[in-house]
Amino acid sequence: MATNYEPADPLAKGIIPTAKQAFADLFKWKQRVVVTNELGETHTEWQAPEPLRNPFSLMALLSAKAWLYFFVGWFAWTADAFDFHALSIQTVKLSKYYDVSKTSITTAITLTLLLRSVGATIFGLLGDRFGRKWPMVTNLIILGALQIGTIYASTFQEFLAVRSLFGLFMGGVYGNAVAMALENCPIEARGFMSGVLQQGYSFGYVLAAIVNLGVGGGVETWKTVFWVGAALSFAAGFLRCLFPESDQFIEAKASGKRISASDFWTETKEMLANEWRLSIYCVILMTWFNYYSHTSQDSYTTFCLVEKELPNDGAARASILMKTGAVVGGTIMGWLSQWLGRRRTIIMAALFSGVLIPAWILPEGERALSVTGFFMQFFVQGAWGVIPIHLSELAPSAYRSTFPGITYQLGNAISSPSAQIVNALSESHFIRNGAGNIVEAYGPTMAIATAIIVVGIMVTTAFGPERRGRTFEGGPIGANIHHDTEKAVDAASVDERASHSEEKETKA
Repeated sequence: MATNYEPADPLAKGIIPTAKQAFADLFKWKQRVVVTNELGETHTEWQAPEPLRNPFSLMALLSAKAWLYFFVGWFAWTADAFDFHALSIQTVKLSKYYDVSKTSITTAITLTLLLRSVGATIFGLLGDRFGRKWPMVTNLIILGALQIGTIYASTFQEFLAVRSLFGLFMGGVYGNAVAMALENCPIEARGFMSGVLQQGYSFGYVLAAIVNLGVGGGVETWKTVFWVGAALSFAAGFLRCLFPESDQFIEAKASGKRISASDFWTETKEMLANEWRLSIYCVILMTWFNYYSHTSQDSYTTFCLVEKELPNDGAARASILMKTGAVVGGTIMGWLSQWLGRRRTIIMAALFSGVLIPAWILPEGERALSVTGFFMQFFVQGAWGVIPIHLSELAPSAYRSTFPGITYQLGNAISSPSAQIVNALSESHFIRNGAGNIVEAYGPTMAIATAIIVVGIMVTTAFGPERRGRTFEGGPIGANIHHDTEKAVDAASVDERASHSEEKETKA
């Protein structure tokens, strides 16, 4: 029987063969895709990239229900980002309030990022085992409470303790939010919607910077920003309560299947045995990406205040425009990845951001810094815009909440000292700025670090896998083990009945 596809070699197995195949595939316009038919049989073929579609037509592909679920996932991620950036953009205020160095304040960022991986593991597994809803609600409500707890921390030690707990619960939001937002998206719209979703992180930064601008530069005003963050977290948690569980868990529950703890851990161990190389690769990739993001943004407001000597409102406006570029870039690059491919888009965005580094840190004055910051983050977060869907497509079928969340947050944990390193190096080295004053060297430190990270991202991505267009099949963790067990029981029953029939015929 004739076929209408162009066959391709199967996906390579092993680290070196996979890296060679992945690198070679970058230079082929068509993409290697694994296709599964109705019988569960798979084959590998070359597929031409989908032509770019009008973003409005892509958005029209989502049903009303899919839009609602997407919005709730996006809003939860935005609230999560606001809570995190409420600290990073107010480093100078907090250092004055607690009478410690700026580097000491960034210790809180390090602790938050370290413990996010623990939260991602706990709440990601709970989300894949019992459903996305209540783990996500729990995370958001506790995050709101911890924002209030931060406000009432009277000593710096109490402040650090609360921010550590904050990181634990913050880590559980990303995986469940991504799974909820993207599971119902049609394949054609995934790249664009992934870009929109990821930029909830940048939008949370923009909101935090706007509130910071609104409250002014007074030392005590940092508390108002945290009150707003608490309100957003409570609102996101309440909103999630209004929507039911995802379809796959509703269907699994309706089918009457019971998934034991043994089934759950058996499938998890099998997944790790089969996918440990992929898991390590994704952690390395996300380590580079988290260094990329935190190094280029967390100290940017401090850079504007200290090295460029902008007033608080000028630094806040520059930060707002910087992250506005991130929102635009992440959305556009996520959309382009549906046509250009996930890895090509990441490499292209990283390359452009590397070229822009001198223009990013050398200008003087609010207007110039706003423009160059806009374009720098356009490409930094442009590369990030591909990540939610890229990780979701790489993830094993039953682990679309756990896998993106854990790999992302483990990368966060490894890169957690990034802001602390930038501040420590900057405070110990000095340069003469455009006004002729001796200032801390935030610009050169951020520039050198970002250049190293850009090279790391490009190399790691070039030799890594891609599964664009993969279907989102599969149910909760343990369902496959349970299903296989059921089939084995059914087969045994059939054999037993056949044996009884043979015995009756022999007797007859």
